[in-house]
Amino acid sequence: MGIRNYFSFDHLRRHFKIFSVVGVKIGVVGTGHLGEIHIKCLGKTDFDLVGCYDINKERVRTVSESYHIKSYDDIDDLISDTDAIIIVSTTKTHYEIAHKVISRGKHAFIEKPFVETTEQGKILLALANEKKVKVQLGHVERYNPVVKSIERSGLQPKFIEAHRLAMFNPRGNDVSVVMDLMIHDLDLLAYFVKGEVTSIVANGVNVVENSPDICSARINFDNGCVANLTASRISLKQMRKFRVFQEDKYISLDFLNKETQVVSLSETSSDPSNQMSIETMMGKKYISIESPEIIPNNAIVEELKDFHSAIADNTSTSVTIKDGLKSLEMAEEIQECIFINNQKSS
Repeated sequence: MGIRNYFSFDHLRRHFKIFSVVGVKIGVVGTGHLGEIHIKCLGKTDFDLVGCYDINKERVRTVSESYHIKSYDDIDDLISDTDAIIIVSTTKTHYEIAHKVISRGKHAFIEKPFVETTEQGKILLALANEKKVKVQLGHVERYNPVVKSIERSGLQPKFIEAHRLAMFNPRGNDVSVVMDLMIHDLDLLAYFVKGEVTSIVANGVNVVENSPDICSARINFDNGCVANLTASRISLKQMRKFRVFQEDKYISLDFLNKETQVVSLSETSSDPSNQMSIETMMGKKYISIESPEIIPNNAIVEELKDFHSAIADNTSTSVTIKDGLKSLEMAEEIQECIFINNQKSS
């Protein structure tokens, strides 16, 4: 490499993270519980928070006064004043707002579930490609430190079991439990399993709301992996566990308590003091149990930092619309299965 190329701006930016864009101006649409959390977290990023908008005028004024930012009465004015928008409004408004933001050439961060249908998602994908803007989706469990602790473990899942249980909370019940809670595990499933879905069987029950409050789904992949997912928003306790089984290894992820456990089976003993031997039909095997280091973080801050980096460095976002479509397609099929089964039993 010649010295001129070595000291080129592009080379320095790639190797020393010198941003080509600084002071990215951002706004928040939706100032409910999660919207306020995003506003708090933006203070720990390199974004320049311009202001916020909400159809609830009293709420947006309260939040803007608390965080000393401008409240907007017109969403179009907020979009005009910013380079990027975080969309944390109700799910049914996501598509319309995102379409407006992207159409005007502005970057968008869209909380999950990012739209109501895959058709809407595909339209946004085509529009984002046309306008050459960055769109990141808020699948925050990707940033949970227990996921980070095993990202480089070379996962090859054969069976996955996930339980996501929550106590009843009116917030978020504008969608079914599939879109509200299970969507997190569907995203992780698409992230961990490198295969295509071949079939889905699911059941769900409406208990409190007019849409399913509890759901169980079995998902089969073309690479042989099978996943059983359960989600409930009417549980008496909270649980967010994800278990991965593969040849010679079992991995347990506890998102709620931030704990990871890896149980490995090997034919040779590398550390007798930390292993247990067992006799099997295939001869002696050695079991080792590890608890990978969990590095505490603020997952929302981390995903917002990644969004800023994607804009500043002109790189791909960490959770793309294509990623979101994978989990949304599964969610739609699960909901269709539930609808069909409920029709049969009525």
